[in-house]
Amino acid sequence: MRHNLFIVIWAFLTIFACKSAKKSQTGKISQGIAGYITELKGNQMPMKGAPENKPRPVSVTLLVYEPTNLSQVQRVETSALYTAINTRKVASVLSDSTGAYSVALPPGTYSLFVQQGKLFFANSFDSQNNIQLVTVEANKVTPFNITINSGATY
Repeated sequence: MRHNLFIVIWAFLTIFACKSAKKSQTGKISQGIAGYITELKGNQMPMKGAPENKPRPVSVTLLVYEPTNLSQVQRVETSALYTAINTRKVASVLSDSTGAYSVALPPGTYSLFVQQGKLFFANSFDSQNNIQLVTVEANKVTPFNITINSGATY
């Protein structure tokens, strides 16, 4: 009996642990955040006669955390990349092939990070070093676009 119970619990935990980020919510949400995630790579210096580099949409995992300060993360030197976030994750969502995402959230303030392999990307801060904050108000969808520029040079 114990062996069977162990197998059932192990199977449940294995399936739960392998669950991926939920896909971008289809349809309209009435409260939360929505926007597009794009990426810029390579040399971004303007050059005479060269076409302007435009961000391209990417399908990535967007992670929503409680408000997070620089003192609550492990940062890769002075970059916009992090190896660990020491606040509670609230939600995660996968942007579609056009970079579009939406996630329903209760009213409040959140920090947004994009997962890049084992690293996390966020490149905006407020005056108190809170990372990439977005505020959700009751019955409103807050637009928030993200451009991943960790692979760009200026």
